[in-house]
Amino acid sequence: MTCRFMITLGIVLSASMLRAQQIVDPTRDRQTRPNVVVLLADDLGWKDVGCYGGPVKTPTLDSLAARGVRFTDFHSGAAVCSPSRATLLTGRQHLRTGVYSWIHDYDQNSHLLEREVTLAEVLKSHGYETVHLGKWHLGLPTHTRKKPTPADHGFDYWFTTGNNAQPSHRNPVNFIRNGKSVGKMEGYACQIVVDEAIAWLAEKRDPDAPFFLNIWFHEPHAPIAAPDDTVSQYGDLKDPAAIYSGTIDNTDRAIARLLKKLQQVDSPENTLIIYSSDNGSYRADRVGKLRGKKGSNYEGGIRVPGIFSWPGTISKGTAEHEPAGLVDLLPTVCGLLGIDNSEKPGDVHLDGSDLSPLLTGRANEFARHQPLFWLLPASGPAVAIRDGVYSLVAHRDYRLPKDNEKMTSLRQQIEETLRKNGTLERELRGSTLQAQLFEGFNDREAEKLRGQYVRLNMFQESWIPAIKAGAYTRYQLFDLAKDPGQIEDVSTEFPDVVARLKEQLLRINTSVMLDAPDWK
Repeated sequence: MTCRFMITLGIVLSASMLRAQQIVDPTRDRQTRPNVVVLLADDLGWKDVGCYGGPVKTPTLDSLAARGVRFTDFHSGAAVCSPSRATLLTGRQHLRTGVYSWIHDYDQNSHLLEREVTLAEVLKSHGYETVHLGKWHLGLPTHTRKKPTPADHGFDYWFTTGNNAQPSHRNPVNFIRNGKSVGKMEGYACQIVVDEAIAWLAEKRDPDAPFFLNIWFHEPHAPIAAPDDTVSQYGDLKDPAAIYSGTIDNTDRAIARLLKKLQQVDSPENTLIIYSSDNGSYRADRVGKLRGKKGSNYEGGIRVPGIFSWPGTISKGTAEHEPAGLVDLLPTVCGLLGIDNSEKPGDVHLDGSDLSPLLTGRANEFARHQPLFWLLPASGPAVAIRDGVYSLVAHRDYRLPKDNEKMTSLRQQIEETLRKNGTLERELRGSTLQAQLFEGFNDREAEKLRGQYVRLNMFQESWIPAIKAGAYTRYQLFDLAKDPGQIEDVSTEFPDVVARLKEQLLRINTSVMLDAPDWK
């Protein structure tokens, strides 16, 4: 497939056009542009928060949804962290941007490529001040590997962690502010991040410029922690499910403080707020009755909350059932703000579509130029495509050379260690050993073994040639309107639908693989 043919797949943006945005004076309409705030949770499931029928008390998010549009069929950019974030910022399938799976900076070269045009760069070219706060996980420099920082992707100010808050959400030690390590900070990660946002708004913001606040919370990703008085509302203080709920509750309280400050800075009618999660939950009890969880391209791994609020512009109190996702964020923000980025042909293909008609009462004008598409090579299933009520998924027809024998041995060693130390029941309370491999252990000996397990399970850049040359097998078709849990494969009943979606899937896949770099 040639690049010219790839361009015909859908919306195309010129990289130079996006960076320059064809503006003679980017400050000419600074005061009339609305502020943009993106709030992203980490590993939060579709059925976690209150307005989605979840068990956690989230009055702030529920109020935000009541003032705007709540998507009932919204999706992450990928089933794991780094890829989803790359898709959110670029509107492109994450392999195109250089991100194949979650990134470990010390063992991998991969990162969000500097050639990619981010939402921050688009807004900055229109006079916005741009701020990233919270988790990053798109690559940061190490002492052995040179990688770009948020500053190289359009952010004027950044306060971040490379991956998770360490040693947990409580009193993290690994925040970096504009390239300099901050050291140990007192409090919980979500509140610390909002403290930084409030301080920036009060002390560093240019009152004559609109701003883009990109706030990526760490909660409820493991290792988890929340205040005891919050956790106790959901169960025993040592119950992982109660602590998990407490982290979400605590984040909702932090967002309430942020919204109060935003209202002091500017009117709600001049602030677009978007809330979602980077992927589905790692807890099977928090994805509703959907199949799969974090890491899976079944719905449980990719369906997440999606809330858009902008009083006076976005419809109020609406539940929108059109399938959508984080891949649509960049073109949607551009559409809502009136940033014209699709008139001229170029060389940057956007996989996402502009949702602004759905958000502003013009649903009849919405047309998705390309089906929603997920490709996570190490996942099972590896690929999925969504068109209307139908979801088609498929598995790799090749094997990735994981050391499954060693991984099995480590799982056994972890269990034996916990039994020996008398901590098994305490560590697994209300959960399983496999689940705790995602959540982590307080037992230091077991946690050290878990680190070895995680490294063996990590994506290897040596797999990329096999991925690019590979194909798919075991296609399954699901009617999500009748079967949201993806229990019944209806591929034999609708061979014409399978053929149509398979052709689209393979065409998009070819386009993605042509763009995707080979990290060596």
